[in-house]
Amino acid sequence: MQTWLRECAGSLAGIVSAFPEGCQIPIREWTNDGLKFLVRNFGRTFDSLSDLMLFVLRQVELSLLAIPWWIVVVAICLIAWLASRSRVLAVGLGAALVFIGMMDLWENTMRTLSMLFLATTLTVIVGIPVGILMATNRWVRSLVSPILDAMQTVPPFVYLIPFIFFFGLGNVAATFAIFVYAVPPIIRLTNLGIRLVDRSVVEAADAFGATGGQILWGVRMPLAMPNIMAGVNQTIMMALSMVVIASMIGARGLGRQVLRGLQNADVGMGLEAGLAILALAIIFDRITAAFGVRLDPTQTVKA
Repeated sequence: MQTWLRECAGSLAGIVSAFPEGCQIPIREWTNDGLKFLVRNFGRTFDSLSDLMLFVLRQVELSLLAIPWWIVVVAICLIAWLASRSRVLAVGLGAALVFIGMMDLWENTMRTLSMLFLATTLTVIVGIPVGILMATNRWVRSLVSPILDAMQTVPPFVYLIPFIFFFGLGNVAATFAIFVYAVPPIIRLTNLGIRLVDRSVVEAADAFGATGGQILWGVRMPLAMPNIMAGVNQTIMMALSMVVIASMIGARGLGRQVLRGLQNADVGMGLEAGLAILALAIIFDRITAAFGVRLDPTQTVKA
């Protein structure tokens, strides 16, 4: 017994003396080997996905650039009025777009919007169903919550690298990076909104014989819609905050203008692009917030 204890003590002393050089975890090697395995075995799949995403991005961008500027301004004013019933807000958001055009940043703004459109669409398609699953299944919530924590705390530059590895430089890799950064809010707020629905309302629907699906889509989802729209709002804001970082891996648009201003020490160029991003943020924030209020069945919105 004493011999065994001495051997254990000696082994422990050896481990302590060798730390940290002798106890390293080769995470870098494992990660690089894993990425090489994926590229080697699924490279064609990634290429096909990249081509599809690039085609969609290009078509959205060409469509936005083909629309006359005044039609876009009128459309934003109309959407803002439908959401808020406020003429002041509608005119103000239209003026924000005109301001962007007066800085000669219209084309770059449309390129940024095309990337944001695709990234936000992906976040909504993925985020809302995952949020519903988290709200209705405790095991899914336990599994997804740590993943969301990691997505929100790991610096964006870290997961830019694998997307470059899979999709190369350009808007496709930037779109996926924006998706990873922006999807957690909509998942969390969808989950929260559904779970915050008054239990007595759900019990009343159940007492009237409603099925689980009818309760979810007819009761919980409408009552959770303000939270879901808040998630969409935050997702768009976070996507906009990634525009400049995405430009570092070749994304075009307003982010590239900021990057050029930084590289050339051109304060004016950076300020113009920054003001354009701010104008877009205000437009999307006000519209989504207004829609969130209008979709709240517990409130009455005056026309």
